[in-house]
Amino acid sequence: MPDNLLLAFGLTLLAGLATGIGSMLAFFTSTTNTKFLSWMLGFSAGVMIYVSMIEIFVKAKVALVDSLGDHLGNWLTVGGFFAGILLIGLIDKFVPEQNNPHELKKVEEINAVDLEKKKDQALLKMGTFTALAIAIHNFPEGIATFTAALQDPGLGVAITVAIAIHNIPEGIAVAVPIYFATGDKKKAFKLSFLSGLAEPVGALVAFLLLMPFLNDIMFGLIFAAVAGIMVFISLDELLPAAKKYDEGHLSIYGLVAGMAVMAISLLLFI
Repeated sequence: MPDNLLLAFGLTLLAGLATGIGSMLAFFTSTTNTKFLSWMLGFSAGVMIYVSMIEIFVKAKVALVDSLGDHLGNWLTVGGFFAGILLIGLIDKFVPEQNNPHELKKVEEINAVDLEKKKDQALLKMGTFTALAIAIHNFPEGIATFTAALQDPGLGVAITVAIAIHNIPEGIAVAVPIYFATGDKKKAFKLSFLSGLAEPVGALVAFLLLMPFLNDIMFGLIFAAVAGIMVFISLDELLPAAKKYDEGHLSIYGLVAGMAVMAISLLLFI
């Protein structure tokens, strides 16, 4: 297991840095390619849903059933799954909607900023809370990526890809309101980039606090919760956002493509 430690940290860092890619796209493109955005969000949701239900949930169940027996193992798997949903649901509930990084914004909104309001204190406060919001959202994702990569490097790579894809538009969503608040593109990029680093911080916390207790039971519970978190993000955030910019069922095509790519990649690791 220690052999995978550097890989686990590296994958978590890559997933977090994808927010910086999103903020760069926001400032170096003049329009949002909504068709591509819809397809990619659908693709990310497909990857997350498939890997959560077909791979992560099953691994959690096997680990818990082998350790605790059929009855208790199955109950704890289901309990862990819904505990993950409850956790990410509570995070979303207590993050104000206007500061929620999953509320997507278009690149064009940057050009629509009222220049007289750029230094407004209310907007500055909103930008600060937005940076905090993405950090809060990314923290459990960092734990998920780290623990998955530690247990199964192939699965860790798959989760990294899914999270990185959905972090790109998330970076755009964070950079735009911060630019509203400051009128400073560099500051907006820096804050959205740094907020993505909450994912490797989550990995570090998992390493420091969970590593001494990591056994089959702990891995099973974490994996069950990770499955719940990823399904919730897909159904509550990614798919609705994808449908918002959908044209000709592109988001569903992206969803199916994401599932297919995930299925093939998992088969290749067998």
